[in-house]
Amino acid sequence: MSQTKVMRKLSGARFAENSKAWLIMLPSLILMLFFVWEPLFESVRMSLYKTRNVELVRYIGFDNYISVMGKDDFIQALLNTFSYTFWSLIIGFLLPVVLAMIIGETRRSKGIFRTIAYLPNMLPGLAVIILWSSFFSAEKSGVLNILLSTIGVSPQTYLTRAEWVIPIIIIIATWKGAGATALIYMASMAGVSPELYEAAAIDGATVLQRVWHILLPSIRKLMGTLLILQIISVFQIMYEPMVLTKGGPDNASLSLMQLMWQYAFGGSMNYGKASAVAVIVTGILLVMTLIHSYFDRKESSWD
Repeated sequence: MSQTKVMRKLSGARFAENSKAWLIMLPSLILMLFFVWEPLFESVRMSLYKTRNVELVRYIGFDNYISVMGKDDFIQALLNTFSYTFWSLIIGFLLPVVLAMIIGETRRSKGIFRTIAYLPNMLPGLAVIILWSSFFSAEKSGVLNILLSTIGVSPQTYLTRAEWVIPIIIIIATWKGAGATALIYMASMAGVSPELYEAAAIDGATVLQRVWHILLPSIRKLMGTLLILQIISVFQIMYEPMVLTKGGPDNASLSLMQLMWQYAFGGSMNYGKASAVAVIVTGILLVMTLIHSYFDRKESSWD
């Protein structure tokens, strides 16, 4: 058989294999196109028009963006959203790692602790908000005020203090999601060879040294991925401040996604401006993702 026929046969087999792979992925690609990309492109288009509800009335270019970004509430919501992101990294980023390490070192009933850690993630989001609103209630019957009264502290108002409201909301979001993230870390930690820990222990390494030099480098890539996913998730925070504080006090907890909801459903029904806010959020997250990808590739090339 000539070399040309062999090459054609190999090319045909490769084409058939690739065709099967594309056919398998085709339903998912169609669903993604319909439920993700089409609404995204429609939002971009709607943001360039004056709208009457969802009807496109007149092309106005970037007027919606200029109008939205010129408002004080947009600047406040943007700063608040970055504040949410900052506090989520301070409060909630390393907590799942520590939780995974503690559960991983548990000798007995590890499955029970895993279930307990994941349980908050199984609760409906609205139920979690109602639960924590009772905990942080400013009334004397608030759970936290009852606990503090046992040590002589008078009832406090928590959700009406601008300096407290964002950290409190992040604590609630962290309580709900940290357990599920910890299980992901545990799965990654299980892949670290026990021989590395044994060798380090024989060489006299302390627990902290083993964590720093063996465990953390082993899950570094996963931590980077979950970092950007956490930022994307927190940047889209909406129902927590909406239900707990309605964006108050004095817009101190207003987020960009809540501002988008207000434009769309809060009375003005201005879907053009709501779409403009959504596109701005998407652009910010896209830039953050590209920056993370750039440094991740650069770090991989150093390795």
